[in-house]
Amino acid sequence: MAIKKRKAGGRPSVTKKKKWLRKIVIGGLLLALSLYALCAVCVLALRWINPPTTAVQMERRVSVILKGRPYHKRYDPVPLRRISPDLQHAVVAAEDGRFRTHHGFDWIEMQKVLEQDIERHKLGRGGSTITQQLVKNLFLTTERSLVRKGVEFTLVPMVEALLTKDRILELYLNVIEWGPGIYGAQAASEYYYHLPASELDREQAARLAAIIPSPLKRKPAQMNEYSEEILDRMAKTGW
Repeated sequence: MAIKKRKAGGRPSVTKKKKWLRKIVIGGLLLALSLYALCAVCVLALRWINPPTTAVQMERRVSVILKGRPYHKRYDPVPLRRISPDLQHAVVAAEDGRFRTHHGFDWIEMQKVLEQDIERHKLGRGGSTITQQLVKNLFLTTERSLVRKGVEFTLVPMVEALLTKDRILELYLNVIEWGPGIYGAQAASEYYYHLPASELDREQAARLAAIIPSPLKRKPAQMNEYSEEILDRMAKTGW
């Protein structure tokens, strides 16, 4: 009985498929490592340099331009010593009460948030720390997804390892959104109160901290109840 020969140009062998799959996997890993190394260099540079822009700032600019609207950006980074201690305390009290003691993730708060989500059968607030929010602002976007969270979780330890707590807080206060096109404490203070960030009082600081979770919708003047809650947290902490 004659043996049929495999025709030339047929389907690639299983071995060739495995080789290609291995190349794709290795290429993906090398790309991921390269991007991670680039992020590490950027974070290291942030020890001395303020970022000229951030991923979230670029996201907002593109979004506004696509809608055909005018865009005016207010962004004026200042050293931590030129930001009112009241605002520093108000933001920590509002966003991350254990900021000085955790290493990037507040597992206690995350557990509370998870229990609340299970009880209500829906996703609620994120429970993100100041470091997590800084990473999101610098390198990611505002879109909520498991992929973004995964990348965020890999970058947070790097930021905590390469930057001091004071520098993390300084960068955070300088880059986060405080209204349409308003980024950082200095720009927010001048826009809402016509004052430099160093001259904000306790109530003004609490009202600014109160709009951080939803800066495109909230206004400091409307944050009566939440600002009182933040002031109460500050007092209980000894601030």
